[in-house]
Amino acid sequence: MKVGIVGLPNAGKSTLFNALTSGGAQTGDYPFTTIEPNVAVARVPDERLEAVAETVRSSELVPATIDFHDIAGLVKGASEGEGLGNQFLASIRETDAICHVVRCHSLDSGVPHPDGRVDPLADIETIETELVLADFEQVERRLNRVGKGAKSGDPEAIAEHAWLQAVREALAAGRPARSVPLPAAAPDAARNLQALTSKPILYVANVDEGDSEPPEAVSSHAAAVGAGVVAVSARIEGELAELDPAEAEEMRESYGVEGSGLARLVRAAYDLLELITFFTAGEDKEAVARPLHRGATALEAAGTIHTEIMEAFVKAEVIGWQQLVETGGYVAARDRGLLRIEGRDYPVADGDVITIKV
Repeated sequence: MKVGIVGLPNAGKSTLFNALTSGGAQTGDYPFTTIEPNVAVARVPDERLEAVAETVRSSELVPATIDFHDIAGLVKGASEGEGLGNQFLASIRETDAICHVVRCHSLDSGVPHPDGRVDPLADIETIETELVLADFEQVERRLNRVGKGAKSGDPEAIAEHAWLQAVREALAAGRPARSVPLPAAAPDAARNLQALTSKPILYVANVDEGDSEPPEAVSSHAAAVGAGVVAVSARIEGELAELDPAEAEEMRESYGVEGSGLARLVRAAYDLLELITFFTAGEDKEAVARPLHRGATALEAAGTIHTEIMEAFVKAEVIGWQQLVETGGYVAARDRGLLRIEGRDYPVADGDVITIKV
């Protein structure tokens, strides 16, 4: 899973990036401290994976991961060349979701705001306007490419061209690309466009020390546009990232912070993208946590392991992770009739431990 991080300068993007990934991106209390796009791979913590691996005596743990793409802070007018952020938007067009870091902590923190005030909704509007303008330019370019095919009479090109015109009208009115339904006759149109405003959004409210909830205005806005929202103090998470686990937990308790920022962000991202996790594990083999879209089948799960396994799929042995742990392994689970045989159309459940038979 790939997540692009956007926000105004000094919103806390790079501080959060460092805290979540230990990526070491340059940070500072002035705009544009991130000059080149930073990319880091963060492991998704999951206690279930450790329990499964210990139960079946796996040789190695391979957790699910999230790629975080941190770009330079956007400013008003970025789509017209202001600041540095717009030139890096292309680096997050292929991401699965956008993590919009919104400054919600006060000026008393000592970190200046580009406009000299703290107004989360105004900041959200600034960023989302720039994303809309960047998408408008992208649509214009795509229309020119698709126009030739549409003139030749190609049905899919005609449908995509009509959809792009509708998207252009929506963007011109300030509405996101996701507000325009995708035409059945051009199922790849959205993938071809890679519009930033078609992606799911997770608002990360960068709050003051001691705050555990996003401001009501941000939560209400997120609900209105169908986005996710989570509160994190990037400064605190940055400090915690430099400590060993025991010291970090003690510090969290002193701040009244429940769990790590990464865990909260991952949970919110999973909910936003409707992802679940299934596991593959064996004795002296890797125990692997594998993200999968909710509602996906056993056959699609096999495809996330390897396309050849998907093509040779015969059946799947399935057991819930907790049942596997409680019974002490595959042999005992099989003896008790808890290992189920499922076909290719079986809808995978979160926490399933699956062995594909080919």
